[in-house]
Amino acid sequence: MTTTLEQDTGTAERGPKPITEGRRNLPTQIAVYVFILVPFAALIAAVPLAWGWGLTWVDVLLAVFFFYVAGLGVTVGYHRHFTHGSFKAKRGLRIALAIAGSMAVQGPPITWVADHRRHHAFSDKEGDPHSPWLFGTSPWALTRGFWHAHMGWVFDTDVTNKQRFAPDLLADQDIVRVNKQFVLWTTLTFVLPAVLGGLITWSWWGALTAFFWAGFVRVAILHHVTWSTNSICHMIGERPFVSRDKAANFWPLAILSFGESWHNLHHADPTCARHGVKRGQLDTSARLIWIFEKFGWVYDVRWPTQQRLAKITAGAE
Repeated sequence: MTTTLEQDTGTAERGPKPITEGRRNLPTQIAVYVFILVPFAALIAAVPLAWGWGLTWVDVLLAVFFFYVAGLGVTVGYHRHFTHGSFKAKRGLRIALAIAGSMAVQGPPITWVADHRRHHAFSDKEGDPHSPWLFGTSPWALTRGFWHAHMGWVFDTDVTNKQRFAPDLLADQDIVRVNKQFVLWTTLTFVLPAVLGGLITWSWWGALTAFFWAGFVRVAILHHVTWSTNSICHMIGERPFVSRDKAANFWPLAILSFGESWHNLHHADPTCARHGVKRGQLDTSARLIWIFEKFGWVYDVRWPTQQRLAKITAGAE
């Protein structure tokens, strides 16, 4: 018998499939270290370099542009569409969302979706790939848990079983194709800012600074914003809705995370297309879905309703 959460997230088991399907091979593991640690090193270097060296308005504008393209590719595409089915999208937009999400350098779409569906199936319990509560509640255990939830889990070699958690995407030829092209989109997410920076400034120096700021630094910031949802939003914040875990709303991250930090609502109602459902809760991802709906590019959007919210409100009968 499948659980409601498994049905909601499309993770219903089809037979006794294991949670993981083996370990990453050495080249893949090396690539993970490179594409996580090199942008992180660039982020650290950016602090002194920002003062009087190599940061121009062209770099800033390009960084913001690619931050939004890749970030919304993850939140609207990878997360709300592919993982939870919050809306249906026409084929062209579906492919575009998979490509945009790939440019965040957080893994191919099928891998990302499998990990996240596994997270929901075992949220804050054994089996969750990135819960901060797996080691206990002492100060040291929570420190260790925060590191694990934030970025330590990325270096684990176990691979989530895609046949169990993402069979629908494995059957989608378009998404499988984009999945196989992950190296291409990862390359372009660094090369395109450099090319644009060089053309706009008509200089090699402009290409280099754009490569650094709109490439590596932008990717690193987006990494940590996404990971903060896994770590901070499962440790501190408000919980106005009833969920089966410790997911919480953390308003300071709302803008940078495109509305993903209204995390308590999301775990209480995973398929809802809007996470920031209360007055003043900014949710850029939901606004973009609304725009897509107006253009007719998406349909069957699962917007929140009073009846839907009443079922998950804390204290409701």
